[in-house]
Amino acid sequence: MNMKKVDHIGIAVASLDESISLYTEQLGMTYVKTELVKSQGVNVAFIDAGNIKIELLEPTSPDSPIAKFIASRGQGIHHIAYSVEHIEARIADIKKRGIQMINEIPKPGAGGAQVAFMHPKSTGGVLMELCEKGEES
Repeated sequence: MNMKKVDHIGIAVASLDESISLYTEQLGMTYVKTELVKSQGVNVAFIDAGNIKIELLEPTSPDSPIAKFIASRGQGIHHIAYSVEHIEARIADIKKRGIQMINEIPKPGAGGAQVAFMHPKSTGGVLMELCEKGEES
């Protein structure tokens, strides 16, 4: 049971408006859509960078995980998401291999996906996300 591919790179930003402008007007990438992901406390904008999606993450409140990330580390790369099938089985397999999960049960993510994060203490300091695409994706 392998990861299928890198699905997207999540980038924590203070302002979607400013960041969307950077990626589209200045870097020439394509804006796809914006949505609210209540379960994660973020507004998300997807940018098509050609061979990968960029997920811009703007906090919806000062106590959201993304707001805390920006407060402690500043804006920047937040996570790498890997596309998987059968996310529950993948979580169980990863746990057997010694990886600590932040989410042992998948949560709703953007685009109808189910997501679960691995703890960076188990992954060399990199926050990694498992992402099983939903029907909206």
